Amino acid sequence: MSQFKLGPSSLTEAVFESLRARIINGEIAPGEKVTEQRLASEYGVARPTAKSCLERLTALGLLRRVAHKSAVVPQLGAAEIDDLFFARTTFEEAATAHLAASRRVPGETERAQSLMEAAASREDFAEQVQADIAFHWSLIRGLDSERLTRMYEMISGEIHLTMGQFAAHRRTTPSTVVAEHAAVMTAIAAGDVDGARAAIADHLARSRERVLAQLEA
Repeated sequence: MSQFKLGPSSLTEAVFESLRARIINGEIAPGEKVTEQRLASEYGVARPTAKSCLERLTALGLLRRVAHKSAVVPQLGAAEIDDLFFARTTFEEAATAHLAASRRVPGETERAQSLMEAAASREDFAEQVQADIAFHWSLIRGLDSERLTRMYEMISGEIHLTMGQFAAHRRTTPSTVVAEHAAVMTAIAAGDVDGARAAIADHLARSRERVLAQLEA
């Protein structure tokens, strides 16, 4: 009997989304093995479906695999986190500045912010993480640049790991991240390019500090 119920989307996509959420939220711990056999048993799916999900999660950085070894959930070290935030800041500053130049706050950004406000008011950690992920992705997608989206996707799995695995939201009040996001949106809407760059850079610097503090703890 399978242990996890799947939604109405395609089977492979449903398994992928369920496993992704479990990894991000720490239900599957760093260093834990994730095998085809395990997924086939837990979800009641065929091995090819399980293999496809593992390959996709590995490509995103949510799993790591070396030759002849099982895939495992990675545990990022301080140097890797520093490098990840350097890459994030490079991408997201550029995206935010371009959006500010046209005074365009994407609808997806506004929706993500509303979801985060609601999750923060309920102190729902899992939903805060998902809304945070959606907010940052919306800044990239808002430019409609296929190449920038592909490049950002290469680090997106590790970004999601830092948001969920390190539980950085729990090192501050629920309204803090909401306010930091609001500052980014305000600068974009005002057409303040320098202010938008500064707001997203400040937010990511604070996020990095929270993640590193959680790592040290």
